Amino acid sequence: MAQKFLVILMVVTFLMVDAKAQTTNGNFNQYFDITWGDGRGKILDNGELLTLSLDKTSGSGFQSKNQYLFANIDMQIKLVPGNSAGTVTSFYMSSQGSTHDEIDFEFLGNLSGDPYILHTNVYVQGVGNREQQFYLWFDPTMDFHTYTILWNPETIIYFVDGTPIRQFKNLESYNIPFPNNQPMWIYSSLWDAENWATRGGLVKTDWTQAPFTASYRDFAAQACNQSSSCSSESWMTEALDSSSIEKMKSVQQKYMIYNYCTDTKRFPQGLPPECKYT
Repeated sequence: MAQKFLVILMVVTFLMVDAKAQTTNGNFNQYFDITWGDGRGKILDNGELLTLSLDKTSGSGFQSKNQYLFANIDMQIKLVPGNSAGTVTSFYMSSQGSTHDEIDFEFLGNLSGDPYILHTNVYVQGVGNREQQFYLWFDPTMDFHTYTILWNPETIIYFVDGTPIRQFKNLESYNIPFPNNQPMWIYSSLWDAENWATRGGLVKTDWTQAPFTASYRDFAAQACNQSSSCSSESWMTEALDSSSIEKMKSVQQKYMIYNYCTDTKRFPQGLPPECKYT
């Protein structure tokens, strides 16, 4: 399954992979490190496949070797099958520190036959509380599906198999903060969150089903670590056109199960300011 992975490495440590021009596979050995899990994370098939596992002792995780300021990141993931209640598989970008920025995909496991919940969140300068949650329109444990984070100076867009499900626009002109000056690493982890993940913690992890395993392949990225390095790239100004906005609204109408921008009980003093513009 080896395919050419085109990388242009410039003097300013700018990494750009031309994922749109062709199907590209990133070699996990080249771009990622297993960072925790005592052997529960594995890079296999000469770097073409990565797996993370969770048992009662520990989960596992990996991190990109590089950090990026703006990126268009694809990862194909096959989630934990069967009774995955209590488990969380995360795929996200984040800077570090108390005022970190973060862009999250989190997949909340469930009992066999029940749907996964896709949990998304955006942190800006250490502040999150921007959750949107969805059911997926397919079984994410049966095959690999592509999860995409597009982060450019104008917007953050989440895609599932090329379909946009959420966007968070740059509204700094309205004094609403946006993550545009902290480089982020790419992370993923598989961990135990039985205290909250499944039905608010009512359903606990069934450790007789362990080890739980999630699989990753076909990492592709267009990314840079300085906005000037790739300002001419089309993805740096990419936004949703009217057709894509309609697709996103359709997904949200059919599959969104929580939106912080409609949770007036949670925000009795008023919804977050960006909610006026979504």
